[in-house]
Amino acid sequence: MKSVLRALGLAILFSPVFSFGQKSSDAILRTKEYILYPDRIVQQNKYSARALSPTELSSDYKSPANQFKSAHINFKFSINGKDNEMASGTDHHFYCESKNGACETPIIKFGEQLKENPDKNGNKYLPSNTRFKLRVDLSAVFSAFAKQGYYTNFKGDKIYREDFKGVYVAGNTPPLIWDFDNLVNHPQLQLKDEDNDHVYERTLILNAPEGERTTETHWKLSKDISDLPQYYSTYPISDALYNMALEEMSKAIEPDSTFRTGKEWAGVWTRDISYSIILSMAYLQPQVAMKSLMRKVNKKGRIIQDTGTGGAYPCSTDRIIWAVAAWEVYLATGNEYWLKQIYEIIRNSIDDDLQVVYDSETGLVKGESSFLDWREETYPGWMQPADIFESECLGTNAIHFKGNLVLAQMASMMGEKDIAEKHKAIAKKIKEGINKYLWMPNKGYYAQYLYGRNYKVVSPRAEALGEALCVLWDIADREKQKQIVAKTPVTDFGITCIFPQIPNIPPYHNNAVWPFVQSFWLRAAARAGNESSVLKSIGDIYRPAAMFLTNKENFVAQNGDYNGTQINSSNMLWSLSGNISIIHKIIFGIRFNPEGLSFEPFVPKAMAGKRNLSNFKYRNAIFNIVMEGYGNEIASFSLDGRKLTQASIPASLRGIHTIRIRLANNSTGSGAINEQPAYFSPETPATQLKDNLIRWLPIKNAISYIVLKNGTEIGRTKQNTFTIDPTLVAEYQVIAIDSQKKSSFASEPLLCGADNLISKLQAEAYYPKANYPGKGFLGDGFVETDKSVNEKIEMPLEISDSGMYSIDFRYANGNGPTNTDNKCALRSLKIDGIYKGTIVLPQRGTNEWSNWGFSNPLKVYLKKGKHLVQLVLEDFDDNMNGKVNQAMLDYIRIIRIRE
Repeated sequence: MKSVLRALGLAILFSPVFSFGQKSSDAILRTKEYILYPDRIVQQNKYSARALSPTELSSDYKSPANQFKSAHINFKFSINGKDNEMASGTDHHFYCESKNGACETPIIKFGEQLKENPDKNGNKYLPSNTRFKLRVDLSAVFSAFAKQGYYTNFKGDKIYREDFKGVYVAGNTPPLIWDFDNLVNHPQLQLKDEDNDHVYERTLILNAPEGERTTETHWKLSKDISDLPQYYSTYPISDALYNMALEEMSKAIEPDSTFRTGKEWAGVWTRDISYSIILSMAYLQPQVAMKSLMRKVNKKGRIIQDTGTGGAYPCSTDRIIWAVAAWEVYLATGNEYWLKQIYEIIRNSIDDDLQVVYDSETGLVKGESSFLDWREETYPGWMQPADIFESECLGTNAIHFKGNLVLAQMASMMGEKDIAEKHKAIAKKIKEGINKYLWMPNKGYYAQYLYGRNYKVVSPRAEALGEALCVLWDIADREKQKQIVAKTPVTDFGITCIFPQIPNIPPYHNNAVWPFVQSFWLRAAARAGNESSVLKSIGDIYRPAAMFLTNKENFVAQNGDYNGTQINSSNMLWSLSGNISIIHKIIFGIRFNPEGLSFEPFVPKAMAGKRNLSNFKYRNAIFNIVMEGYGNEIASFSLDGRKLTQASIPASLRGIHTIRIRLANNSTGSGAINEQPAYFSPETPATQLKDNLIRWLPIKNAISYIVLKNGTEIGRTKQNTFTIDPTLVAEYQVIAIDSQKKSSFASEPLLCGADNLISKLQAEAYYPKANYPGKGFLGDGFVETDKSVNEKIEMPLEISDSGMYSIDFRYANGNGPTNTDNKCALRSLKIDGIYKGTIVLPQRGTNEWSNWGFSNPLKVYLKKGKHLVQLVLEDFDDNMNGKVNQAMLDYIRIIRIRE
């Protein structure tokens, strides 16, 4: 109560400043979906959230998710939790016509599509608590197990009897989910065969009201936040949401003085904590920030890449965002001990990355898109973790650019000029690579990533976080910055993680808005001077926070609802950090520099007025900041009544001070916004070769197809076939194009004409066979490689013709699932003792030692004659587990790809 009274006392103290402002009836922002007023937000004329005071909010928002659940159910069955029943886009369709509160499918043969009855009424909805019984016949699967020991699915993949763990169901209606990688963590989605007739069954409850996720209808400040910066303005909705975010920040601090990632997410996660620190936690909670960051450093003094795709590092490589966050803490605190501590950690981590994930050909960095770490949510379904390692992504490269600049600046401060120059040059090379390979002048923004195998192509989707970081960190020049903010597609409820969306993939990273990403987009908009985008971004952050009365992790792009994404959490650290940053880093424009504070405020005209930020702590000083006006130019700036020519404060200042800022009320020219619906691209084609024809099934809504040969377009067709010369060695891909000129992902590279140009070196011909239960290998067995077993493997190779060759390895890694854990095996490939690159051998399934796949390919030039192929575990090839770095090797594949 004392804290609330103190806050109210401060409000009264500054009340003369705020005696005039906009009326509550004057709209700040009007969009298609909601209106932002000074004291409330109204959505679709259905829901409203209101600031009752600076410390109290109410909302009547109710998620519509359970009110109109369609009776049309789409689903697939899954062996071992993998997407292995039917081709992508081919699902079972069932109309659940409830009788006596229940419906059931016919017995469906695994792999044979159940098609929906077209005569059924498409406008019916599911009654509450509908019992839904599914039945699938696996007789054909078990017959194959009995006959040959394995079942071959539609892709030609073999599933061995020893690896069979069960059958699951995935689908579109809760409790069904489309997250194949996590099906095994949902036992209620596993079907059972109680009478051993190979017919598996499960009854689920659909549209259960008790399962409906709800949010609060009222928030009132209940924690003491008086020690934090206090904000007052003529906009009660802004003040109240700021105070709510401060309170949620206080709730996010664990008893051990580290940050909790979210209400539903315990623990510290490298990327979550880092982005939160960059947004606002570096200066609001520096000690908690430092302790949280150090929680993500391993015993070898390297930054930890969190558990993720294929066993984490190096399939995922965005851990270097830690460096940017650690540097921000230094800028806020000036802590010299911290600077020295983080310098070594960052240097060690980047040195390892230089060996493992930097592409000398493009200048770019390999690895998964930053924070977009759920494979099928942002990648085509055919891409395995090894393929994701080979992708070169916009956001991840922006992070490595900035990480190298941070290291260079630290090295310069440490007097290590050679290291500083080295990392400046590396950063420059990454920047050049981003602008050379990813900039799309016809679209006015950067591409999502390069992807493929021997020949990489561009994915022209926009990637919101990466676009924002390229603007913020000057990877894009001033003209490109303006284009990016004006031309990158933005939906009604905010900027989606990617655009366009991927069909048949549920909302999470796909078809979703993340408030923390919106916060970085807001900062990019301010940097580009785009007032329209700044104002809409503020609204797109305020709307969900006010409606849901918490800072949610994400929400569905199509309807703005928190209910419907695959995973969500309240009190999300990076979301609340972004909300706070609106006031500190946009409205007041506070910037932390080695030499002190500077100010670059941006106040949209619609939010003009007087405002105060008091008790703002910076190093050894406390500031009370009063600001009036609008625009992004400063007319006058004073410190303790003394006018200054520069809007900056030295880091050496001590004590309590007053800053007054008067904005120039200048016109920013507003700026354009590329508002688009949450559009979905065509599905990805799946190709096959028959004689001299590449064939694929027709793609819904596609009007034409682009055919690529070795990554270059060679033709367009309206048919679903294309004639090639099958004797020529080449990789072919197909891209579907719709009437809006939106493109699908490129199909999986189809290698043709290489049958007579493949050499295979059997590992067991040179090393003892492994004593593991795997099946499906070629030859007499396979060889183990681990930290203490065959850590160096050498095999002789004789080449008959000089030329370019692709080298990869057929392997198994049963140390974990494809989507979590940290046991991705990695090795250095050397030819005749010369390092050629990193081979990654990611996890393929827990204890699935008969699940064989290929590593990433490396292209090398080989002269005619004898060579020595070496696969070596170097010190920098350590993974995040540190102990288990293991895989089974079947054979090495060498393919002649060009002269």
